[in-house]
Amino acid sequence: MSELWVIFQEIILPIFIMLLLGYIMQIKFKLDLSTLAKVNIYFLAPGFIFNALYHANISGGIFSQVLLFLILLVVILYIIARLISVVFKMDQDTRTVFTNSAMFFNSGNYGVPVNDLVFQGDPYAMSIQVVTLTFQNMFLFSYGVFSLRASQKGTLSAILGYLRMPVLYALLAGISFNLLDVRLPEFILTPSQYIANAMVGIALFMLGAQVAMIKFSLKMGSVYLSLLLRLIVGPAVALALIYLFGLEGMTAQALLIASSMPTSVNTAIIAQEYSDSPDYAAQIVLFSTLLSALTVTFVIYLARFLF
Repeated sequence: MSELWVIFQEIILPIFIMLLLGYIMQIKFKLDLSTLAKVNIYFLAPGFIFNALYHANISGGIFSQVLLFLILLVVILYIIARLISVVFKMDQDTRTVFTNSAMFFNSGNYGVPVNDLVFQGDPYAMSIQVVTLTFQNMFLFSYGVFSLRASQKGTLSAILGYLRMPVLYALLAGISFNLLDVRLPEFILTPSQYIANAMVGIALFMLGAQVAMIKFSLKMGSVYLSLLLRLIVGPAVALALIYLFGLEGMTAQALLIASSMPTSVNTAIIAQEYSDSPDYAAQIVLFSTLLSALTVTFVIYLARFLF
């Protein structure tokens, strides 16, 4: 019971305070959500990703092993989500948002503090979380954006649109400077850190603002399916992959816990900009985050029990 309270107090409660602030501001001032989405996608996300990649310090062995695990996890979840969307005859836009909600989980503002709390700041466990965070953000702001643009404007337009996004070049710059060990001056690194720090707060604030505009009767059946897929099936698939890879100890624990996170806030952010169903995406993120208070706690217990 005490561990449950610590998780709630240190992780869940701060998240919901930010959501509440965004909700109140939207009700009172009717904020321009499209502008907020552009701030996230074209300013905060590139800075956040560049900062994470530039400062990453992970051995090649850990990186390749975790990366292969994450790729297989995402591919399997994609296949399951697409099959479900076909069976339930979802339209193209809903199908894309639904699939993204299963593949992309909140490995940053939720996953990082959970990892820090569970493993008490252990650098090895955090390195696994950093790889997860980096992969998720790279994939979200590449395929995630591309898939939504493609469903709206066609494949060629989606490719050209993505090439104009600063996220791509932030990814390349962060990886290149890290691998080449380029030492950037503080007058560049300090603003980069400021932008990275702002990403979490603004993303959560915007989700709260989106929640204020939600019609909760919208597509609730597929919302429930998304919650099942992200919070239950996701960790189950991860557990199967862990046994398949023969992973043990802290590596297995960190990956299982990372896979149990709720749907990424950023799926709602990019849906606000590129989808006809931003309310649907925001609903999934909201309910996924709410229910994760229970499911993540159970997965933490399971990880400690099994490994």
